[in-house]
Amino acid sequence: MILESKIFNSEIAMCQKHFQKKGKCKWGECAKCGVIPLLFKLGKGELYEDEKEITNLKEKTLNPSL
Repeated sequence: MILESKIFNSEIAMCQKHFQKKGKCKWGECAKCGVIPLLFKLGKGELYEDEKEITNLKEKTLNPSL
């Protein structure tokens, strides 16, 4: 993969922290953001293109307790 596991986990944790704290980060709304799918593509080699899959991925990633 292009991203090391440590960097992938750090970036995901940052997204989770901002989402749980204020529902978004400085870049805007999480619903419109492409960072999480991009991180999964670069960090795990997983490609998400279907809108429903991306929504589910974001929900699971941003709310790990679900």
